[in-house]
Amino acid sequence: MPPTTATNKPEKSLKGKEAEDRVIGYLKEMNRPFGAADISANIKSVVSKPAVQKILVAAAERGEVTQKAYGKVLLFVANQSNLEDMAPDRVQELTNEVDVLTESNKVLSAKSKSLTQDLNKIKSTPTNEDLATSLNSAREQVNIALAQLHPLRQGAPAVTQAELDQMEYNWKKYRAEWIIRKKIFREVWTTFTGDMAPSEVTELAEDLGVEWDSEEHVALEIRMGPNAMTTHRRKYTSHGYGN
Repeated sequence: MPPTTATNKPEKSLKGKEAEDRVIGYLKEMNRPFGAADISANIKSVVSKPAVQKILVAAAERGEVTQKAYGKVLLFVANQSNLEDMAPDRVQELTNEVDVLTESNKVLSAKSKSLTQDLNKIKSTPTNEDLATSLNSAREQVNIALAQLHPLRQGAPAVTQAELDQMEYNWKKYRAEWIIRKKIFREVWTTFTGDMAPSEVTELAEDLGVEWDSEEHVALEIRMGPNAMTTHRRKYTSHGYGN
């Protein structure tokens, strides 16, 4: 352990009248409530906590300080009636100082807010490393897209014959399933709602969550029809694609 120098040498412990003057003087100087432990710590423990407590309790009995219990904690504050009244000129001087500091604080707060906004903008701005990473990623995506476009530019078909055949097969298969299920539903629905009023039928459909074909679905069926894929396939192959 390094030797204690003059700059960090602890103050000597105070006893008796010196300790009392230091504790009471600190309490009056700060003029705010303190506990014994806080005062002892704030005066660098030159007076121990038990001694501070004893001094303050004795001073409270003399009326020099006021004590108040908060649960198990005793707080002490200088007796306000014993403090000297401040001269009106001094009061006005301090009031003017407070006003000046208040205005200065407003200016500094506005400046702090502006600087904070500027800092947030700077933090949200991508760094050179981030920009380089984003640029490389964009170039990779462009290269992938160009690689996909290259066969098309060379005259390769956008859709192969096998893909057309599979789409036509799927269209006919699932459209047929849709027709069958729709027919079954209509028969069952008519059986249960045949004797009901239209308003009751509508209410029942809403309660059951029945979804009818929308206008778009109807228009699509009219336009496409059962042979839609075959028709589109003929148009597609007639233009020289898919071969």
